[in-house]
Amino acid sequence: DPGRKSVVMSVKLFDLSGKVALVTGASQGLGLAIARGLAEAGATVALNGRDSGKLDRVAETLRGTGLSAATAAFDVTDAAAVEAGVEAIERDVGPIAILVNNAGMQLRGPLEDYPHAHWDRIVATNLTSVFTVGQAVARRMIPRRRGKIVNIASMMVDVARPSIAPYAATKGAVKSLTKGMAIDWAKYGIQVNAIGPGYFKTELNTALVNDATFSAWVEKRTPAGRWGEVEELAGAAIFLSSAASDFVTGQVLYVDGGFLSGV
Repeated sequence: DPGRKSVVMSVKLFDLSGKVALVTGASQGLGLAIARGLAEAGATVALNGRDSGKLDRVAETLRGTGLSAATAAFDVTDAAAVEAGVEAIERDVGPIAILVNNAGMQLRGPLEDYPHAHWDRIVATNLTSVFTVGQAVARRMIPRRRGKIVNIASMMVDVARPSIAPYAATKGAVKSLTKGMAIDWAKYGIQVNAIGPGYFKTELNTALVNDATFSAWVEKRTPAGRWGEVEELAGAAIFLSSAASDFVTGQVLYVDGGFLSGV
């Protein structure tokens, strides 16, 4: 049946079986949802975070549903720890075929009073870690002449709101770094793209979700009329991590319920 054969071939484009995927900041929220999605597509996910106990519990939960998961506890803002952690994954889990640079944070505050220490911390976590982990993984992908890197940016690369200028700056830089990585590493068969999430219900956004006024604004401003659910990022991550995106590089895929398309 030609039709059935075509469907099977299309499904195989998204199959991640036999691939090892490192997801940073994977113990909760967007990172965990992405890791689960990649694992459901067949990948073995290496869950990264700083809390080894929390990572162990998450990995056990995933394995309990038949998924393949390992842990990789290291601080993405520590270059030496990143190098050692990536080397350990390559040795103990397998060659990293997919990297999702998800680790990030938010430190709100009026820009005129924003502490320099907060600036340094948010830049290190949201931007420098993308370079550091990306470089460590790419150095190992390059000899293999293949690889997928997905950086988590934000729709805030193109818009901003009061009190989050430093966050918007880091995510804007992630967009530019994604393009630079894509250009430098395309000749090695590595595709580098980013996902730009809109407003999602996560642990870090609990206060905003519970703020009736802010939630009402999000729902009115977003054409889809609601907050995103973290599971809704999995499809974009699978696409950008699979053979389906082999000729896609240097792009930002916005998953925002239409937010950036509205006025």
